[in-house]
Amino acid sequence: MSIISQLPKSVANQIAAGEVIQRPSSIIKELIENSIDANAKNIKVIIKDAGKQSVTVIDDGIGMTKEDAIKCFGRHSTSKLSKAEDLFKIKTMGFRGEALASIAAVSEIILKTKTESDNIGQQVLVKDSKIVDQKEISFQKGTSINAKNLFYNIPARRNFLKSNNLEIKYIIDEFIRCAIAHPEISFSLINEEAEMYNLKSSNLKKRIISVFKKSYEKNLIECEEKYGAITINGFIGKPENTKKTRGEQFIYVNHRFIKSPYLNHAITNSYEGMIEEKKFPFYVLFISINTDLVDVNIHPTKTEIKFEDEKLIYNLVKSSVNKSLEKFNISPSLDFDVDINFKENIGF
Repeated sequence: MSIISQLPKSVANQIAAGEVIQRPSSIIKELIENSIDANAKNIKVIIKDAGKQSVTVIDDGIGMTKEDAIKCFGRHSTSKLSKAEDLFKIKTMGFRGEALASIAAVSEIILKTKTESDNIGQQVLVKDSKIVDQKEISFQKGTSINAKNLFYNIPARRNFLKSNNLEIKYIIDEFIRCAIAHPEISFSLINEEAEMYNLKSSNLKKRIISVFKKSYEKNLIECEEKYGAITINGFIGKPENTKKTRGEQFIYVNHRFIKSPYLNHAITNSYEGMIEEKKFPFYVLFISINTDLVDVNIHPTKTEIKFEDEKLIYNLVKSSVNKSLEKFNISPSLDFDVDINFKENIGF
């Protein structure tokens, strides 16, 4: 007698969703990334009960047609790629086609959307991964997704969520990571009708100052490095402005936030002899690289990646930070509003 049976689709969806949606901040990350891919210029995030009761992300992007408003909830449904080779040419934030399906597996969703060419908008209600209602509505161009009652169908997962204060901290972390990566987009975050952030479209330096505080304006040292088709740019903090806790360290690869202890070491190692032990410098660094030289399809959260030549990237990052720190030490009165341009090539 066979003891192997196929799991019901609803259970399989919940298991898969567990890799992508771990807490309210996971929903915010996925929905904001979808808004960015939809060419939104304005993105608004609204949370209630630290996201446990409700998370809403509203954008003015390209919107969806009636057909796509249905299709988008299917697992592995995506507009970002169509064949295996596309995995090595990814330039969008999302691509796996898992986000909306995963959110729909652990929450109740109200989707509202309209394209510029459509005369009428669409509203779709989803519960237990099933579309329970669809109708035409009056709506502006763009998309609004409201995910309610997170983990209502998995009480054990809901019980593992932390206090509201901690869940809000996770939400702010994800919000800031996205906002820093795209200073050209206006972002707002509203918690229980109180506006926490209202970030207008700007450049990277102004976005950093508006996200953190005005005092950061005098703390920033610009970084810029180029080696072939690879470029590194951004800002690092002055050695005297390090902190005892982590949290203000941001590395992006093709505008995607990543976690890399290896590259973090390259940066902190450049500060050796300048900062106290167990203190952490501020940095926001962007690495631009050909998509075929990096693999972003490592984990559903997309924060882990692999470089074709990791040692080269390590040396480039370290060189960039070293040069910026050296220039700062030589000219401590340097006007940091002026671009720092390094034109010499790097030898390895």
